[in-house]
Amino acid sequence: MSTRQRLRLVLVLGSLIAVGPLTIDMYLPAFPAIVDYFETTSAQVQLTLTGTLVGLALGQLLIGPLSDAVGRRKPLIAGVALHIVASLLCVVAPNIAVLGVLRVVQGLGVAAASVVAMAVVRDLFDGRAFATLLSRLLLVMGAAPVLAPTLGGGLLRWTDWRGVFVALAVFGVILVLVAAFGLPETLPPQRRRRGGVVGTAKLYGSLLRDRTFVGLVLVAGLAMAALFAYVSGSSFVLQGQYGLDEQEFGLAFGAGAVGLIAATQFNVRLLRRYSPHRILVVSLAAGSVAGLTLLAVAATGLGGLPALLVSLWVVLAAAGLAMPNAPALALSRHGEAAGTASALLGAVQFGVGAVAAPLVGVLGTGAVAMALVVAGGMVAATLVLFVVVRPARLAGVEPDAVLVATH
Repeated sequence: MSTRQRLRLVLVLGSLIAVGPLTIDMYLPAFPAIVDYFETTSAQVQLTLTGTLVGLALGQLLIGPLSDAVGRRKPLIAGVALHIVASLLCVVAPNIAVLGVLRVVQGLGVAAASVVAMAVVRDLFDGRAFATLLSRLLLVMGAAPVLAPTLGGGLLRWTDWRGVFVALAVFGVILVLVAAFGLPETLPPQRRRRGGVVGTAKLYGSLLRDRTFVGLVLVAGLAMAALFAYVSGSSFVLQGQYGLDEQEFGLAFGAGAVGLIAATQFNVRLLRRYSPHRILVVSLAAGSVAGLTLLAVAATGLGGLPALLVSLWVVLAAAGLAMPNAPALALSRHGEAAGTASALLGAVQFGVGAVAAPLVGVLGTGAVAMALVVAGGMVAATLVLFVVVRPARLAGVEPDAVLVATH
């Protein structure tokens, strides 16, 4: 593959990967406005975020095996088309309940883009070429959450919250055109799996019987839960409690995501010197300490907004190191079923995140509620690592294997 072709592929796959974070995060600055528009509660609005995560979780379980059976292009185009329709219907949603249901449908559509993009990378590359391309895509995965709230805040200068969903629909149309004309089929018929529903169920069952795999998947999910607790609660905390406007919130949220991006990219360098399980242990320990510090700051008010933001950013950086390594260690155990294992991993990550988002709303809209779930996610991930996974079992996995398996 020439340099020009590889660059084109990176742009196409990067666009597909970006739609997920944009769909999740772009409307975050509008949370308070949605509460006022529908005359509802913050918890109800946070459930619309949960709906997206539930759709992503279910969609990955369905689309992962489907794309292994029928190829990549058909599920991708169908999924993005579903996302477009759901986005347009969100614009005319008559109440918060309908908006929540439509967000589930949006998540189902987004799952197709996420699963297929990673499957295409596995189809075309292996070894160091795989790792190099994946590191570029991880940068996109980190940059999209940075841009999403900032873009959303910018749109809210000119339109209301419904305009955010119009923008998502337009982006979906662009993606369909990109997929139709810029992405060839990468899974030939002879490599497709046709085990049907029974075969897929058996494969999922074998994965769930692997204690270490399940433990690592839970670690990744709990780290994701800490991240989504921040995502779902930050707009209410920073705008409602600390008085930031929509644009200031977008900048503060973006600054935190910069730490997440930097950590994911720094992880590639760390893997050249340290074992992946050691990076995972240290990052989760650091994230737990930072999470507990965040909880103390939120409860006492000591240090004000700067101390709160710094603690949050340390947690995000720690999550940025943990989230690539835990999935990579898990996937390195099941290379023969990487597509299905990846789908199960993604489903658990977004499923646990879906629980964390409304939990913040149930506990309240203040900094203490958000900090409690953030800290709880990091501490629970650390406990699962030591009690269920036991890091000594992972000592034999080489950094190159993790670079290849990183999802």
